[in-house]
Amino acid sequence: MDLKSKHLIYLKGFLFLALGTAGTAIIIALHPDWRTAVLLAITIWAFCRFYYFCFYVIEKYVDGKYKFAGLLDFISYLLSSRRK
Repeated sequence: MDLKSKHLIYLKGFLFLALGTAGTAIIIALHPDWRTAVLLAITIWAFCRFYYFCFYVIEKYVDGKYKFAGLLDFISYLLSSRRK
């Protein structure tokens, strides 16, 4: 299924960010064991998906005119009046 809604695309991206952040907090709270490895794998995957969202999904599916140079550029884009 192809996701077309800009609002759902943004929601999906920030859910990846939330998942990565939650995974990291849990890793810090746990003692090292096999669960730590699983949580670390999920955390890495989620942050990779957030990065993909920032630089590929926004450009290809939300705003094809805007090119991102880094995460600070993405934050600036979110806060700017350029997006509609």
